[in-house]
Amino acid sequence: MLDNKGRTPLSSAAESRHEKVVKAILEREEVKPGKPDNNGRTPLSYATWLGREGIVNLLLWREEVKPDMSDNDGRTPLSYAVWSKHEGIVKLLLWREEVNPDWPDDNGQTPLSLAAKKGYDEVIQILLGPEEVKPDKPDNNGRTPLSYAAESECEGAVKILLRREEVNPDQPDNDGKTPLMWAPCSWYQNMGALLQCHKSVTHSARGDLGDTTSRKSPPILLFPAVLFMGPVLVYLVL
Repeated sequence: MLDNKGRTPLSSAAESRHEKVVKAILEREEVKPGKPDNNGRTPLSYATWLGREGIVNLLLWREEVKPDMSDNDGRTPLSYAVWSKHEGIVKLLLWREEVNPDWPDDNGQTPLSLAAKKGYDEVIQILLGPEEVKPDKPDNNGRTPLSYAAESECEGAVKILLRREEVNPDQPDNDGKTPLMWAPCSWYQNMGALLQCHKSVTHSARGDLGDTTSRKSPPILLFPAVLFMGPVLVYLVL
């Protein structure tokens, strides 16, 4: 029996905390545990979104359940677990070979981009474990995880991402904006001057920062700007 949204009793039960109810439903032969609703979301999708770890375990034991099935927006159970910061469930899903940790949704955003946008440092660390994850993968707008971390002023996320050699802090998006340009600057004096003097933040430029003779802009312009900058912006420059 489906409701007007195409949801099954199992789907509704998976959204609750009642593991016994879910277990009882799963014991019925006619039940299809992987059946999606009108939005393409499965019982597993709802359970991962709301952090029902016990129910997630029950569902993952069923062969009919596809742990990497995307909904109508292209989001997988992993995407929902990441967005809601359920670290235990993220680890459970990543144990499954079928799960693609770098799967982009319809906006091109990967689980890592979602975690960077929210500033979930520990989730980011977990997602960077699998080799197939590309830490600098752009979405449909050309924005990288670092870009979102910078915009949200997530200091920890910025630090973690900048430790990866594959991450280019000067990567422009489709509008030509780099991660540094996405960092909020409305309350930082001299931010406009800093962006003008340091339009490009490359790995080589960061390495030469201590050498004042190799910089195009006078060193005196850099330090007054840094005094008014938040920690996120300092990491991007340095």
